[in-house]
Amino acid sequence: ILEKKSRLAGLKLAYVGDGNNVCNSLLIACARMGISISVASPEKYQPKPEIVKMCLDFRTSLSKIEILTDPIAAVEGADVIYTDVWTSMGQEKQANQRLEDFSPFQVNSELVKQADSQAIILHCLPAHRGQEITDEVIDSPQSVVLDQAENRLHTAKAILSQVLKA
Repeated sequence: ILEKKSRLAGLKLAYVGDGNNVCNSLLIACARMGISISVASPEKYQPKPEIVKMCLDFRTSLSKIEILTDPIAAVEGADVIYTDVWTSMGQEKQANQRLEDFSPFQVNSELVKQADSQAIILHCLPAHRGQEITDEVIDSPQSVVLDQAENRLHTAKAILSQVLKA
């Protein structure tokens, strides 16, 4: 985000999808960095209340936190749109129900239009095209998911380098 937006504080990130570990990490990071975050998830898939409370307690004055059930409201005016898979490893038996529950939360061109016109799109990959994100969006000029993956690779290499030195 910093690479593409040249700042963190004062931005708005919209996370659309499952209130999973990715969402929890984003809540914590945004609260610490002064990024406002709006999470849109179906009610039964929202982030854990204790994570949200913790973030509300230590957030900076610039960081607003919203937990919503309306993806359009979450994305409105966002500088960053982030999504993740709807069904993670170990949840395969819930896949059909999750597809049904999350279908209104797909990141598609209509949803992206609600964000800032210069918004960037993030996804930690692998993506299930046609589920949480459409081909049109993930392949668009606004998508920076490949840059995101490259940065993750360099981070992993740096950590591995340090671990091997120990």
